[in-house]
Amino acid sequence: MKSSIKTTLVQNIFRIFLGCFLVFAGYSHLTFNRIEFQAQVPDWVPLGKDVVVIASGIIEILLGLSVLFWTKQRVKVGFTVAIFFLLIFPGNIHQYINGIDAFGALDSDRARFIRLFFQPVLIIWALWCTGALKAWRNRNKVK
Repeated sequence: MKSSIKTTLVQNIFRIFLGCFLVFAGYSHLTFNRIEFQAQVPDWVPLGKDVVVIASGIIEILLGLSVLFWTKQRVKVGFTVAIFFLLIFPGNIHQYINGIDAFGALDSDRARFIRLFFQPVLIIWALWCTGALKAWRNRNKVK
């Protein structure tokens, strides 16, 4: 599978937006939303909630910078970001099941439930804007 696929201007705009979103989210893990993100860490995670929030914040910043600047490995970065979004999904489920408020807007079961549907959107977004989805579809084609 190719590590870089030609992407359109629209994909590149969405890739840049995704990278900025990840950097901002990671920064917020480390600063002003640190306590809010701790609410998402399930109790079964063997590390302290603050350690998980800090680590995931650092990972998000690194992923965001990779999305923005590591364009020669765009496909691999896209798959990595999609896997990251998949791995943090249990935190969103935990928050919904346990009725934990966070971020001001997630203050009802309905809001937390609707949020669950955004995780697949993030996964598809990461795969699409990096060309990973196209690379996956074309993986068996012989040139």
